[in-house]
Amino acid sequence: MPAATPFRGAGRYAPSPSGDLHLGNLRTAILAWVLARRSGRAFHLRVEDLDRVREGAEQRQLEDLAALGLDWDGEVVRQSERGEAYTGAIGALSARGRVFECYCTRREILEAPSAPHAPPGAYPGTCRDLSPAAREQGRERMRELRREPALRLRTEVPRWQVHDLWAGNVTGTVDDLVLRRGDGVVAYNLAVVVDDAAAGVDQVVRADDLLSSAPRQAHLAHLLGLPEPGYAHVPLAVGTEGTRLAKRDGAVTLRDRLERGESAAAVIERIGGSLGLSGCGDARDVLERWDPATLPRHPWMVDLPD
Repeated sequence: MPAATPFRGAGRYAPSPSGDLHLGNLRTAILAWVLARRSGRAFHLRVEDLDRVREGAEQRQLEDLAALGLDWDGEVVRQSERGEAYTGAIGALSARGRVFECYCTRREILEAPSAPHAPPGAYPGTCRDLSPAAREQGRERMRELRREPALRLRTEVPRWQVHDLWAGNVTGTVDDLVLRRGDGVVAYNLAVVVDDAAAGVDQVVRADDLLSSAPRQAHLAHLLGLPEPGYAHVPLAVGTEGTRLAKRDGAVTLRDRLERGESAAAVIERIGGSLGLSGCGDARDVLERWDPATLPRHPWMVDLPD
């Protein structure tokens, strides 16, 4: 729903339609919405459906967000409909010599020696500077495997810095990240950068397990000549055993709670309680009362009754 005053930038929430949103997902969505609305930004919804898609999940997710009082501006964007934009971005990088083919399997990358100080699984540069003959051998191998070579970004800096609302300045490793996978699907890191820029998103709010990917995404935006957004990474929701919240933890989705007789207002009350608020019955209560400076820095342990 459009605001009465002009927007300055935008925030967004971008779920994958792989199933119902759990309480941690809903909490992050509420915080993204609150931070956008409070700062006069637009708030966009994007469905990241390039990979895991469960039939009916998108509609259920939209209904759940609306049930908690969230609204969004413009039409819902689906990544599956934006292939032309991704192809254009890869083409622009390729024209500048920033793209190379990679013939490695995931296992080979994991087992290859990494550069000093590189995180586990970082790409070791195996195919970056192959000779023409070696590249032809790689392409022949891909034909035998009946797959395309992956396309990787040729980076020229080892690290990049971003600013996060809560974590402050964060410097992270930048490797030759995948732009398009061997199965032809565009990689998440490219899609999210292109989509955020296209929507005018300058405030990215998401779970803090993605904080380590922010520097490489910001660097990719820089290479594409796109604005680098600001970031706000929210601590994860975890079960009582301290692991990422999941179905094994019980009735963890809004629909689960409704089936057990809990109202949407009670779910908002639960989420508000995780932020130090009491008496919240709607997302607007969080908007009006929550102070971002008070966000707990530790994971939210969700202890649900049967």
